[in-house]
Amino acid sequence: MGVAYRVSGVGVSRRSGWTRRGLVSAVVAAVCTAIAWQGEALARGVAVRHPTPDTPRPDFAPRLAIARLQYDGGGDWYANPSSIPNLLAAIAERTTLDVDRTEGRVTLMDDRLWDYPFLHVTGHGNIHLSDEEVVRLREYLARGGFLHVSDNYGLDESFRREIARVFPDRPLVDVPLSHPIYHLVYEFPRGVPKIHEHDGKPARGLGIFIGDRLAVFYDYQSDLGNGWEDVGTYNDPPQLHEAALRMGVNLFVYAVTSRPTP
Repeated sequence: MGVAYRVSGVGVSRRSGWTRRGLVSAVVAAVCTAIAWQGEALARGVAVRHPTPDTPRPDFAPRLAIARLQYDGGGDWYANPSSIPNLLAAIAERTTLDVDRTEGRVTLMDDRLWDYPFLHVTGHGNIHLSDEEVVRLREYLARGGFLHVSDNYGLDESFRREIARVFPDRPLVDVPLSHPIYHLVYEFPRGVPKIHEHDGKPARGLGIFIGDRLAVFYDYQSDLGNGWEDVGTYNDPPQLHEAALRMGVNLFVYAVTSRPTP
């Protein structure tokens, strides 16, 4: 599937031998990405807060950041506490994107939702969305937001149920191996890597498309979130930690550089 990009590339560090992708300079890429996301938000009616003489100077929004989604239903939405900070550090160190290294935490009804172009969901138990949250998530994704869900064993049944409520007419499908998420910065010719073993099933990268844009990515039987955790947290070898981080970098770069096809 074709993907429309507002930024044609992202500078990648050479300090550890990583290749350089893209057609624009590193600095321009970072600046243009932030402007493109904010411009998209304004064009589509997303509230963007700006400081006024009468208010404190808050962080400008939306920013290049990742938020963990806090959901109801009983599942441990807070699982893998070191995962997002480690991924944000990798993005900051390996690209020139001016990423916020602080993990955000939001609910779907939080006004700060619009500050974040990338939402991460994980956990081992049940997810439940209210009717209002279903509408809000659909709106967030339709306006250009990106949702990444990591199958942390026990999440699958409830996530599939709830995402079908969000998009009853858009099923989860296997993301083609030719898709940019597998090639933007690092090459994954076989698709999403298998990080953590659960029950012997192969890893699959599933997604939901809005037009040509991938809006939801679900790493099923992969467990990228576990892979992002501190080395030694699990018995997975360091090379799988590295593979998980590389896949995460690809996902974030895609999320902040892709836009809905008009």
